[in-house]
Amino acid sequence: MNINPILNIDSYKASHYLQYPPQTEYVSSYLESRGGKYADGVFFGLQIFLKQYLCQPITAANIDEAESILTAHGLPFCRENWTYILNKHQGYFPLRIQAVPEGYIIPTQNVLCQVINTDPMCGWLTSYIETALLRAIWYPTTVATISWHCRQVIYKYLLETADNTDGIDFKLHDFGARGVSSTESAAIGGLAHLVNFKGTDTVPALVLAQSIYGESMAGFSIPAAEHSTMTAWGQSREKEAYENMIDTFGGKGKAVAVVSDSYDLWHAIDHIWGELLHDKVTNNQGTIVIRPDSGDPVRTSLEAIERLMDKFGYHINSKGYRQLPDYIRLIQGDGINAESLGHILKTLKNNKISAENIAFGMGGSLLQKMNRDTMRFAMKASYACVAGQWRDVFKDPVTDSGKRSKRGRLALIKTETGYNTIRQEDLKPDQQDELTVVFENGQLTKAWSLETIRRRAQGVIDF
Repeated sequence: MNINPILNIDSYKASHYLQYPPQTEYVSSYLESRGGKYADGVFFGLQIFLKQYLCQPITAANIDEAESILTAHGLPFCRENWTYILNKHQGYFPLRIQAVPEGYIIPTQNVLCQVINTDPMCGWLTSYIETALLRAIWYPTTVATISWHCRQVIYKYLLETADNTDGIDFKLHDFGARGVSSTESAAIGGLAHLVNFKGTDTVPALVLAQSIYGESMAGFSIPAAEHSTMTAWGQSREKEAYENMIDTFGGKGKAVAVVSDSYDLWHAIDHIWGELLHDKVTNNQGTIVIRPDSGDPVRTSLEAIERLMDKFGYHINSKGYRQLPDYIRLIQGDGINAESLGHILKTLKNNKISAENIAFGMGGSLLQKMNRDTMRFAMKASYACVAGQWRDVFKDPVTDSGKRSKRGRLALIKTETGYNTIRQEDLKPDQQDELTVVFENGQLTKAWSLETIRRRAQGVIDF
């Protein structure tokens, strides 16, 4: 989406240049998750915003458009400020942005990103970009965090009930493209999920991964049925609809998913899959993935797997849990969120069924069912230079201590007990500031690959 950078704001930002103390030269702001649902989060997505928006200069046409819209909107507009940036900085924002490397797992209530203007004539600019910058970070970071926590749950149950964890990258599939508010949200949120997994049906995320993170193919999918392609055959030919899926997409080493609850899931499993197509499934040399799409997700998953075991058998794995033959699996994609996913896996374990038997699809709960308050994201000014004198800037509302903000220029250090935010001047010679400059005066100064980000999120490397 092409948007005028000057207009990528909340309305009230347009009047703020008149509200700072006279001779305000520099303003430093930071961004953090103040808490919320998760104790820690996966930092991700800033590189998208920097490449797509801040690395693009403003133009004279942008200034003309912004003046026309904002003045008609009832707000002041300082043409001189923007003309100065256009002429002095060739339209690039004179800002320095520091951030933790993408993919880092950082506890909440720590600085994640810090911004300061580099030109004393532009002290107003730091907070001017708050709306766009905060949105660019809170959404992908929240999605990546939800996905990461789901991965931890799945990994736990695989460790406890499966022979190995080799298939974890494909245990949570992104079904969320149709459930988000825009194509851009699908791309950004879908890519955030791909930090932790490699299964997705959100194609815009693949395109974004190529253009921003240099990943030629970030995720994978398989041929899969929807209800219309099954019900178009008619109820009396349900068996033929399923058979066509095997004939068309099956074969050695291949996987195909077939939604099977269009009429009667239990009839489909017991009679069609388990009897009429039994030999075709067992001789397919690939994997048929049965997909329920209705009912209580916990009870449905358990009963479906039990019925599949009745028809196709099972073996006891090295951990003592029942496992279906490799040619048949289940994917539960209806009613899945971080909580129900855990309930399903716990129920399966309690019934001596391995987590290896099931994969999950998550839609709205992965890409849409969250907001800025899920992790209580905020961006606040913390330090300012006025007439050559630096001063702490902070808020400390008596009505809500949880909104107390930090003071000064900040640094993030890693200690034996974890990460900790300190004032920059308190940084000791033997301590490293984990915040690194990623953008300065219109130029991207650090660019991470998706492969590197994935390895960080999985704890494989730490740099």
